[in-house]
Amino acid sequence: MKPIQVLLVEDNEADVELTRETFLSSRLNVELSVAQDGVEAIDMLTGRTSTRRHVLPDLILLDLNLPKIDGRQVLSKIKHDRDLKQIPVVVLTSSDAESDVVTSYQLGANCFITKPDDFRKYQDVVQALEGFWFAVATLPKVTVDTAG
Repeated sequence: MKPIQVLLVEDNEADVELTRETFLSSRLNVELSVAQDGVEAIDMLTGRTSTRRHVLPDLILLDLNLPKIDGRQVLSKIKHDRDLKQIPVVVLTSSDAESDVVTSYQLGANCFITKPDDFRKYQDVVQALEGFWFAVATLPKVTVDTAG
C-alpha cells in the first residue's frame, strides 16, 4: 500500500519530534515530511526545492506562527493554487485566538486545532487527526496539473 503523505509545517523541533514519533507508532504507513518555515513549505509544495522529491501531501498540518512567511500566508497561497487547493489543511497551532480561528477558516482551512500543552494530549490529537483523515474521511487523489 502506498504511504500516506503528510507535510508538517512546524518550526518547533519538540512538536516535530512528537508528531514524528506518534506517526511512527501508527499502524498506518505515514510518511512525514517537515518544513520548518513558510518559505520551505511553499517550495516543497511547488517543487522548487532541489533537496526533496516533489510529492504532494495527502494532508498538511500547518502551524500559524512561522518564520519567514507565516502560516496564514502559506494557507492563502495553498488555497489559491489550482494544484494545491484540494489538499486538506489542518491548522495545528498554539493560538486559541478567535481572530486566528476565523481567519484560518476564511482562508480555507479544513480544521483548526489548538495544540495541547500536555505531551500525552498532543499525541492524542495527532492520533485523532490520523484516525479521522485516513480512516474516516475520503481524501482526493492529489496530482499536479502539468498541462499548464
